[in-house]
Amino acid sequence: MNRKDFLLSSSSLIAASQFSSLEGMSFNEDVVSQTIPAYLKKGDIIGITSPAGYIKLDEIKPAIQVIEGWGYKVKVGNTIGKRDFTFGGTDEERADDFQQMLDDPKLKAILSARGGYGSIRIVDRLKWDKFKEKPKWIIGFSDLTVIHSFLNRQFGIASIHSKMCNSFPDDWSKAEPIQIECIESINKALSGEKMSYTALPNANNRQGIAEGKLVGGNLKTLETMSATQSDLITVNKILFVEDTGEYLYSIDRMFWNLKRTGKLSNLKGLIIGGFKVKTDAETEDFGKTVEQIVLEKIKNYKYPVCFDFPVGHQKNNFALKCGVRHLLKVNEERSTLNEVR
Repeated sequence: MNRKDFLLSSSSLIAASQFSSLEGMSFNEDVVSQTIPAYLKKGDIIGITSPAGYIKLDEIKPAIQVIEGWGYKVKVGNTIGKRDFTFGGTDEERADDFQQMLDDPKLKAILSARGGYGSIRIVDRLKWDKFKEKPKWIIGFSDLTVIHSFLNRQFGIASIHSKMCNSFPDDWSKAEPIQIECIESINKALSGEKMSYTALPNANNRQGIAEGKLVGGNLKTLETMSATQSDLITVNKILFVEDTGEYLYSIDRMFWNLKRTGKLSNLKGLIIGGFKVKTDAETEDFGKTVEQIVLEKIKNYKYPVCFDFPVGHQKNNFALKCGVRHLLKVNEERSTLNEVR
């Protein structure tokens, strides 16, 4: 072998070795630091877009009214009112609208109008260069789990998991107290208030104390992102999950996915939010509850576990800062989750 061939071969081996090392690390280590976007002040502008499902302008007007009542301004995106079958416009239109908001230096936050399905169809079209230079809060849940996980995995940039425009009541004066409290938690999170939550005790809880970055979201969405650029890194994190409209056997399969991909093995803590189980005559005899499904998968791990946390497809769905450090305490009387600074 001549010197040139030897150098080329050596370089290839080194590159392959480095790639293999990084590839192995990517699923097991948190390789990015935490970045928290600037908190909002009165007069700042929040953009509203629909990266997933279709929604009419009239349907987001209650949200606009409340947001403006908080002292912010609103920029309505081009996807609001557009429709391409179930989507809020074509993939190109939704990606372009989201991209404009990512790149607009005047916007301090981006709120998803609704969930449904669609963010995964556009996430790889987006360019994040300007966003990384000057991050802003991205807000939403359910389908927005795609974006939350992508931000956490790729950049370590915090975001807000919360209700969206379609969850704002038409008549604020007639809204239930829990609806108001949950929606107000979005404003508290955006304005920089240190967040703190309490959950009632559950007999299946596992007591303990844990501190780590908070990550998670919709369980089905997390499952579909395994081995992608949006795959969630859970090592040394507090993981929260929720879901709706899934059969118990499907929930069982999703938790097996978390276990088999190693996402449950090195957690600091686990939070189980709302799970609305789908049932019919053929599947209602699965034989395990959600709690039993979870406890089976984590029986060999010792971290604290909290069930019935107020997050998910339900009225008590509070704003959570993804990618921000929190302290989880679970005891006989209650479970608490407090932001740490």
